[in-house]
Amino acid sequence: MRKLFSILCFVLTLGTYFSIGQPLKEPSHFRPPAVPLVTCDPYFSIWSVSDRLPDDWPRHWTGSIQALDGMVRIDGKTYRIIGREPESTPAMSQTDLKVFPTRTIYTFEDDGVRVTLTFMNPLLAYDLEILSRPVAYLTWDVNSVDGKSHAVSLYFDNSAEVAVNTSDQKVIWSRNNLDSLSVLRIGTSEQRMLEKSGDDLRIDWGYFYLAIPKMFTFTDVITSNDLARQAFAGKGTLPSSDDLRMPRAASDDWPVMAVTLDLGNVGAQSVSRHVILAYDDIYSIEFFNRKLRPYWRRKGIETSDLLNKANQEYDGLVLKCKSFDDELTADLERAGGEKYAHLATLAYRQCLAAQKLAVDMDGTPLFFPKENFSNGCISTVDVLYPASPLLMLFNTNLLRASLTPVLLYGSSERWPHPFAPHDLGTYPLANGQVYGGGERTEEDQMPVEESGNMLLMVAAMAKIDGNADYALKYWPALSKWANYLLQKGFDPENQLCTDDFAGHLAHNTNLSVKAILALGGYAMLCDMTGKKDEAAKYRKSAKEFARKWVQMADEGDHYRLAFDKPNTWSQKYNLVWDKILGLNLFPEKVSTQEVAFYLKNENTFGLPLDNRKAYTKLDWEVWTATLAGSQADFQAFISPMYEFMNQTPNRVPLTDWYWTTDAKQVGFQARSVVGGVFVKMLSDPSMWKKWTGRAQ
Repeated sequence: MRKLFSILCFVLTLGTYFSIGQPLKEPSHFRPPAVPLVTCDPYFSIWSVSDRLPDDWPRHWTGSIQALDGMVRIDGKTYRIIGREPESTPAMSQTDLKVFPTRTIYTFEDDGVRVTLTFMNPLLAYDLEILSRPVAYLTWDVNSVDGKSHAVSLYFDNSAEVAVNTSDQKVIWSRNNLDSLSVLRIGTSEQRMLEKSGDDLRIDWGYFYLAIPKMFTFTDVITSNDLARQAFAGKGTLPSSDDLRMPRAASDDWPVMAVTLDLGNVGAQSVSRHVILAYDDIYSIEFFNRKLRPYWRRKGIETSDLLNKANQEYDGLVLKCKSFDDELTADLERAGGEKYAHLATLAYRQCLAAQKLAVDMDGTPLFFPKENFSNGCISTVDVLYPASPLLMLFNTNLLRASLTPVLLYGSSERWPHPFAPHDLGTYPLANGQVYGGGERTEEDQMPVEESGNMLLMVAAMAKIDGNADYALKYWPALSKWANYLLQKGFDPENQLCTDDFAGHLAHNTNLSVKAILALGGYAMLCDMTGKKDEAAKYRKSAKEFARKWVQMADEGDHYRLAFDKPNTWSQKYNLVWDKILGLNLFPEKVSTQEVAFYLKNENTFGLPLDNRKAYTKLDWEVWTATLAGSQADFQAFISPMYEFMNQTPNRVPLTDWYWTTDAKQVGFQARSVVGGVFVKMLSDPSMWKKWTGRAQ
């Protein structure tokens, strides 16, 4: 299978970076497998994969080092707080780590000084303008904790690795002065824009920017890593002039953009400094052979405008992010408890940063997910589907922007099949399906899976919006897919579903559930658009299919993996939409029996996907947990997942495919599908209405 082969190759290639191999232990606090630092999109995505920030280099989600380096100098003594160099400089004692939806906050303390280091990504899903900006903020808050005054200065640099795919690529750099900012820039000399596609890739076009507000006392320079870091570690200074030997390979004396910030004497009152990190890719996506700009550029805005605006709005964004984080975390705890809140918090930035918001020629926002650590596909429908609860909760404009590219393709003459497509290509090139038989044959397609996914997502959006106007724009395609499910969906033929790593399976009962609920969702759309006869027809069929399903899948105290396979079971995670959409097609006993059975079959780190293997999918586990009728049962599902996050030996951005017996990663990481954990919030109509009502 193509996806599985790609996964195995990728795991073998990158396993050296991530597998720590340490014994599992009981956590004393929440320990993320990887900590989000700079998370904007699939290319501008930097993580810490160690318990303490100075213990390892920050890395791109693919595992490649993208070195950020940070130091603090206190009364003439230098400490590291980010990265591994200079090795002779001791690491400052890290005393705390907190991860919020939009912020990661580290605390360090030594020699009577406390340093609070905040990485802030304003991924405010309710505001597309702010969400689309490829901007992150790094903030230091420093104060004395021993009653004395201390002389403090700060150091930060980033290597050229952030702007190359491989370190042998040549880079150039420059500087610019804006009204309120000093700006350093670095990028490749060749600028091969949108020339490559695939999974294990970093961006090698566009430019990375380090911007320092001029209101601070600072020195900046572009030079080799050793010169910059040794100068600050030894004397608290930087080289006096930029290195002009370029173009040169990113690994040739490792050019860095460095800044020092002098805080003077710091007392008990906190002193704050910040810098801006940004990446302008200029063009983001190729959509059927036309190059699309990032959404933030849609009104002719240039990089200088972006940086100026990012600086001017810093104080307001700090308040917005803190307010958003506090309120969302509190609601997550109310909905599912503290452990669930930790899971959803870690999933939030990862989900959004695995997608790119671009703009079409007419100003329409288009949101493209990348199928990270799998096969690198773009706009994979069975990736959109598990990620959709986050988009449904916070902004239907984002969901609409995700569905529109697929619906345009599926409605076009290029797509010849009677079912929905699987993908639009390989990221960042959305020029037509590459998976399975593509446009050529029906071989290795996911006809029931993708048709059901699209109908359910469109139905959910109509429920939120209170109208089906969007569905009407693509009615011929939606109608065709509904008819396909009417003919083929109840008892699926031997085919793949979203869990394609498990192989083909005929008579898949969970896939059948999806088809039945999708038909119910289509009936709802028909009703909302005044097509009463069609609504009655599809509703009647869905109800009849559900009745037959209960009989054919019955295994006594639970329901089968496949209609023709006795003594089997599987997670029926698709059932969650029966309640969320208010379809009420299946009797309540189905969920009740399944939940009771699942709780008897959990392993140490979670519930297996089905009886065939001990692995599971994190997103589907939360969907299954949401079927629980009590908070106690929901917690019984979440607790093993929480232990998985704390104890997995694989330090990667949250994997959604792991072994429930030892918490080890099977494959997949940094994928948008973890947005599916927000499905619990959709099960509370008041919570859903509250958050989606804020979308701008």
